[in-house]
Amino acid sequence: MQNSNTIEHLFRNEYGKLVAVLTNKYGITYLEKIEDTVQEAFVKAMRVWGYKDIPDNPTAWLFRVANNMMIDGLRRAKKIAYVSDSKKYEESALDEEITTRDEITDSQLKMIFACCHPSLTEEHQLVLSLKLIGGFNNKELADALLKKEETVAKSFTRAKKKFKSEVKFLKIPNQMGLQSRLFIVLRVVYLLFSEGYATTTGSQILKQDICYEALRLALLLRENEYCKHPNLEALIALMCFHVARFDARIDDSDALVSLEYQDRSKFSKELIKIGEYHLENANTKDKSPSNYHLEAAVSYYHCVARTFEDTDWKSILYLYDLQLKRQYSPIVALNRIIPVSQVNGPEKALKALKKLEKEANFTSNSLFYAIKADLLFKLGRRAEQQAILQKAIDLNENELVKKHLQKKLE
Repeated sequence: MQNSNTIEHLFRNEYGKLVAVLTNKYGITYLEKIEDTVQEAFVKAMRVWGYKDIPDNPTAWLFRVANNMMIDGLRRAKKIAYVSDSKKYEESALDEEITTRDEITDSQLKMIFACCHPSLTEEHQLVLSLKLIGGFNNKELADALLKKEETVAKSFTRAKKKFKSEVKFLKIPNQMGLQSRLFIVLRVVYLLFSEGYATTTGSQILKQDICYEALRLALLLRENEYCKHPNLEALIALMCFHVARFDARIDDSDALVSLEYQDRSKFSKELIKIGEYHLENANTKDKSPSNYHLEAAVSYYHCVARTFEDTDWKSILYLYDLQLKRQYSPIVALNRIIPVSQVNGPEKALKALKKLEKEANFTSNSLFYAIKADLLFKLGRRAEQQAILQKAIDLNENELVKKHLQKKLE
């Protein structure tokens, strides 16, 4: 079990790095071969590490296996005459992640900027980045982009074809290229972090390695003077505030703890201060704040409240209203119901939820039923609450969340 968890951790943390490094070495032409090779390396790891100890440097082991598979495959296809000196390359490739003032050399960021090439549509940019860098499966990708699994699978196939014909090489864009692609790159980083913070499938609610990787990429972007932007500062602040609450989200028995019952002494004061610093640097002057600014502010209020009841719910509700006014989203509108309940009471919140239900399709959304069940519980309508809560349980694909909801049901 421990080895299995380690391999899952490595897959989410290292898959994108291996794909990026090998693509940088062999070229975009061999993208499908590189994907297959990296996946085969992880499959071999599962077989070998099942009866042997995990090596001291598992990432280097995976790279060596994948690199050798690439060489063997290309030799068989008679496409290269290459004498392997993988040990020397391995050291240079895995140490490649260095940033100078004016140049991004991190392999994953290079890959993200390549995937966000302006010749590709925004959907193709996101699908490529999240698949190749984040290792998202179709279910995770569909949830992140609010699309059907079949749709994102077809989109990925088309995106790769376009990517190979239009982009061809991994290279650092110039100043204008960096700035023009920055907003979509920030969205990729945001979606990476979101999947790590609220994992949609599996047995974990929180995948810290994905969150830390997204934060690392954002901080790496910040080191480049052409990427400095208030939206980047706000995104870093948002991630810091969320990371600050990691230890309080899971109890000692690995059970999920809802915000109302979290031990706030476990919130990281240091990370909250870092988040405050970046939020202050995210001053937009005369421009309207971005969604990153608004979400960071909401998370800030949760971080600094001494108790759940003391939270500044009125300000949080105002921030949700601003976000919906700026750009309407059914998911944001759904999350807004929680502060509505805290400010105006569960009865008014339930009315708002019923109105929202008529405007958007939430029939397959577990969160919708969980929120509705909570409102019914507060109103003392227990029989209705139990039936709705069971729907939330049936629709949810995360085992930890299912157990959390099951406890409420019991």
